[in-house]
Amino acid sequence: MTKIEFSKFLRKIPKAELHLHLEAVISKETIRRFYLRKNPGLTGEQVEGEISKLFTYSDLNGFIQSYLSVQGLYESPADFDHVFDDLRDYLLRNGITYAEVFAAPSAFIKNGWNFSELVKVYHRNILRIQSEANIKVRLLVDVSRTFGFENAEKNLQLLLANRIPEIIGIGLGGSEQKGPARLFGDVFDKARKNGLFTVAHAGEDVDAQSVWDAMDILHSARIGHGVSSFQDEKLMKVLAERKIPLDVCPTSNVFTKKYVRTLSEHPVRMFFEKGIVVTLNSDDPLFFGVEVLDEYWNAYSQMGFSEEDIKQVVKNSFMASFLSEEEKAASLKSVDVAWEKTKQET
Repeated sequence: MTKIEFSKFLRKIPKAELHLHLEAVISKETIRRFYLRKNPGLTGEQVEGEISKLFTYSDLNGFIQSYLSVQGLYESPADFDHVFDDLRDYLLRNGITYAEVFAAPSAFIKNGWNFSELVKVYHRNILRIQSEANIKVRLLVDVSRTFGFENAEKNLQLLLANRIPEIIGIGLGGSEQKGPARLFGDVFDKARKNGLFTVAHAGEDVDAQSVWDAMDILHSARIGHGVSSFQDEKLMKVLAERKIPLDVCPTSNVFTKKYVRTLSEHPVRMFFEKGIVVTLNSDDPLFFGVEVLDEYWNAYSQMGFSEEDIKQVVKNSFMASFLSEEEKAASLKSVDVAWEKTKQET
């Protein structure tokens, strides 16, 4: 299939996306609106130049600084109404029926925002997307390793004091080098004891030990990225045996250049062949210029995945989610039905 044919086909197949950052689904149009509001004296050309600088980085830490700079353009929780509009449009474009999305409140809280107000905006917009687009969205609050253990503990306590059903867990994102996974075991334990799911980025910018720590100290239900797992045969075997999914984001990993520099050398195919549950995700669509349909195409066209492999990865996206067993079963059936129907139509 050509990319156009592939994308047209796969868009019709129900999919889940499990590694997607809310603030990174923001569109350039929304960023432009925020930038002009903050800098009303700039010409359109100047604004484009400044926005271009925001997206110039060469490694993970540079990307994180750019991410924080974009967050600095927000003025109030109400700005997230625009971001959720962008999220809805993204999910519709990519045929996603369920999404678990990371929300990163740390920078906003440090700027004096009220977390309760932020949660109200999250809640209102998640319900709106369900009503408008029939897409189920659930949030994972990033406790953030970048700002240290005390900040992570504070984020958890704020979340526990403002529980809503649409926030189902916590995630550990940010700079692995500044915040090793092993430092956050207590936060993860408290989260689980309070009925929250836990996931962690690991093996994105640090060696395979980070993945071990995410499994054995944080007891993370899923691993975000996990790229460095390829360094350790025993680790890959354990990931497969324990059925701990890797939420893989190939283009993101190529951009940060830590372990892979081209899509064709990404180890995701190796993980798949070794029986590890892998899912495909876009991570930060705006920052890396990729959407999840693109990542499926990349897997098909550059990483050795057949059509049947792609179907299995789509199913993995539901199986690795935090949906109930009944919802997972229904979702898997919907994939089979849509796959056969779309095949007959093409």
